[in-house]
Amino acid sequence: MRQIALLVALLVAVPAFAHHSAIAEYDLEKPIKVTGTVTRIEWTNPHIWFYVDVKNPDGTVTNWGFSGAPPGVLQRRGIGRSSMKPGDQVVVQGFRAKDGSSNGSGDTVTFPDGRRVFTAMEGLGQQR
Repeated sequence: MRQIALLVALLVAVPAFAHHSAIAEYDLEKPIKVTGTVTRIEWTNPHIWFYVDVKNPDGTVTNWGFSGAPPGVLQRRGIGRSSMKPGDQVVVQGFRAKDGSSNGSGDTVTFPDGRRVFTAMEGLGQQR
C-alpha cells in the first residue's frame, strides 16, 4: 500500500517540478518593446508562443519569439485563437530572455487600432 501511495505522490509531483518558472527564464530588469509583424502563433500547452518579425535599424529583420500564458488562461481572459494572426502589425512589451536570445515573455500586445491584450504568464509583472 505504501508503494502505491509513493507512486501516486511522485506522479502528482513530477509535473510541478517539470514546469519552469517564468522569473527564472526572463530578466525583469530588461524590459523590451518591439514593433513588427506577427509571423506565427503556436497555441499549445504549456504556454503559447508567438513570433514577430522586427526590422532592425540596419535594415535586417530579427524574428522574435514571445512566450505567453497557457491557452486556457488566455481564453478565460477573452483572448482566443483569432485574437492575433499572422500578418498583424503589433507592438509587444515584455521582458527579455536571460540568455540574451531574441526571445522574451510577451506581456502586452497592442494593435494599430489601440486594442491591447494581456498575454503575460502569471508571475510576471505587467508593464504599463
